[in-house]
Amino acid sequence: MFKIKHVLLLSFTIIALTIAGCKSQFEKIRLSNDVAKKYQEAMRLYNKKNYSKALILFEDLSQKYRGRAEAEELNYYYALTLFKLRDYTTARYQFKSFADSYPTSKYAEECRYMSAYCYYLDSPRPSLDQENTYKAIDALQLFINFYPKSERAVEAAKYIGILRTKLEDKAYANAKMYYEIGGNGGEASNYRAAVIALKNAQIDYPDIKYSEEMDLLMIKSQYAFAKNSIEERQEDRFTEAITYANEFAEAHPESKYLKEANALKKDSESGIESAKRFIAERLANYEKYKSQLTKEAKRDSSAINTIKTPNR
Repeated sequence: MFKIKHVLLLSFTIIALTIAGCKSQFEKIRLSNDVAKKYQEAMRLYNKKNYSKALILFEDLSQKYRGRAEAEELNYYYALTLFKLRDYTTARYQFKSFADSYPTSKYAEECRYMSAYCYYLDSPRPSLDQENTYKAIDALQLFINFYPKSERAVEAAKYIGILRTKLEDKAYANAKMYYEIGGNGGEASNYRAAVIALKNAQIDYPDIKYSEEMDLLMIKSQYAFAKNSIEERQEDRFTEAITYANEFAEAHPESKYLKEANALKKDSESGIESAKRFIAERLANYEKYKSQLTKEAKRDSSAINTIKTPNR
């Protein structure tokens, strides 16, 4: 038993010393002033996919190689190493910096593309802020403008399409959110906000894949907005819902949502009639109330005159 423990302890010691030896060898190279040897070791580590250690050496070398002919190759692999480590924010900066600094380099096209591609990879899911998505589209389009005949231009166009779809998803989700907030006890103004958001989304994305759903949601939002408004405003607002329903029927005559759109139109027409009746009844009650006040005022006036001129 003692021998087994002794052997295990010895094995662990040897492994630990081996690791320590490797580490000290790396540190020795890192602290060395032999830039050629350091660059050689950085490339060896990069090719061995030990990107974390390679990055340490590339970062140190980038300062020492500044202004030298070897800097071009070094900066290229420095950017690639950052990309391999998924530090897309820093990588895209380094790729763009390379393309701007070495516009005639054999790596210039690739680096400009990779800078845009890093923006694409940093684009968040539709529910989050889409600033990076817009920047990615601009960067990818700029690449296409620079290299319209490049094979990478085809890839760039494909990614732009994916990003635009993400923005469409975001626009539709935002509009739907306003509608759902209104239905969960929110203010009627949220329904109007949904209508505005839907209109703006269709202006920004005329070929949006959610066209039918958005047109129907516009009718539903406007109908809900009208229904939750005061009676004096309902006629105009229901009329707008009817207009949207008519436009839906014209734009989507074979839609599976057509029956629902027509039902909302009918409900809007009923809403107008109901609002008119309510206003008419209230007006009639007001006129009746005013007439009653007039009669009471005359009666009170007559009584006062009787008191002032008593019978003799």
